[in-house]
Amino acid sequence: SESRAEPETGASNIVSTVNLGCPLDLKFIALQARNAEYNPKVGVYVHKIREPRTTALIFSSGKMVCTGAKSEEQSRLAARKYARVVQKLGFPARFLDFKIQNMVASCDVCFPIRLEGLVLTHQQFSSYEPELFPGLIYRMVKPRIVLLIFVSGKVVLTGNQVQHTHTHAQ
Repeated sequence: SESRAEPETGASNIVSTVNLGCPLDLKFIALQARNAEYNPKVGVYVHKIREPRTTALIFSSGKMVCTGAKSEEQSRLAARKYARVVQKLGFPARFLDFKIQNMVASCDVCFPIRLEGLVLTHQQFSSYEPELFPGLIYRMVKPRIVLLIFVSGKVVLTGNQVQHTHTHAQ
């Protein structure tokens, strides 16, 4: 296989929250809305949309968790679409306190990484126990991001500031 000069990067999942600012009748919403189901055991209404491809967990308190977006903009757009569905069903839903809670991104630096050497030079930030997990766990302090670094050169980044910093973390 040929090696690449440029690392490949990309966000793979964004989790955001928003408060719709009103109590909701989840059973009613699930009966009226498309691609929706109500889970009374958990007290959550699950709704999916295709564009952007996301899933929302909506609670009777009006709190919502949106997952699956590939960018912060997509996550905000999806959350607004879910809020609009609730509004159209007669609830006075607003769009309060939108916040990105977590992001997962990945990249391939296109060269092998010597994990034993990395853990020795960055002991205060990293742990590497190959018999338990094949990747090195690197905990950055500022920004607070956790990287899972693999011998292959593949890196997975998680944290709520990944979108803005995954190029620096490489």
